[in-house]
Amino acid sequence: MREYSPVLNRGRSRFAPQPVATVATVAAVVLFAALGEWQLGRATEKRALAAEFARAAPALEWRQLPGESPRFQRVSVRGRYDTDRQFLLDNMSHAGRPGMQVLTPLLLADGSAVLVNRGWLPFGATREDLPEVQVGGELRAITGRIDELPRPPIELAAEPPAGWPKLVQYPRMEELSGLLDRDLDPRVILLDPAEPEGFVRAWTALGTPPARHLAYAVQWFAFAALAVAIWLVLSLRPTGDAT
Repeated sequence: MREYSPVLNRGRSRFAPQPVATVATVAAVVLFAALGEWQLGRATEKRALAAEFARAAPALEWRQLPGESPRFQRVSVRGRYDTDRQFLLDNMSHAGRPGMQVLTPLLLADGSAVLVNRGWLPFGATREDLPEVQVGGELRAITGRIDELPRPPIELAAEPPAGWPKLVQYPRMEELSGLLDRDLDPRVILLDPAEPEGFVRAWTALGTPPARHLAYAVQWFAFAALAVAIWLVLSLRPTGDAT
């Protein structure tokens, strides 16, 4: 009979995964992989959105827009700016500087109205030092892209200040419509940079860029691989002495 040799078996391990650790690892890997796949999908969506934004598509007339128009569709519309009542959208930064975006109602011939984002302005010396946002009220035709009001990560109720222009933080369109006592289209028009009476308009396909989504995806997949590696290491048990 072959005898057991402690020298030959020294350092050997056996694979003995624990059920609880195995279940936890599988759950973690599934979660991390799903998050990685989601980030890859978001990167694809952002690339498509950026391509659509960069495409020099002809502007559609406002009245010809379908109900479900793609985001950033270029449009042209005729109307008069409401010179007395404008909104200043707070917490909007540009090139690292805090400021606001100017939302001016454009009154259309049929009695409806749409908000036109005329661009970004910095704050003055204090937040109470609001910039000059006067605009002419003559009939005009403007061109821009349709978009939506930005939404915050967490919504907090806040009363708008008295007087005009009103400094507002992440409002809903129905709130602005109530303040104007006028129906507003749910979409916003981003005024083209070539149009007059606007401010800084460095419009882009807003949000996290595709490259960052790809980096997040790699990170989640790395977490999945790390979970498997840790499980493998913890599943190795030293071979016990035997006689």
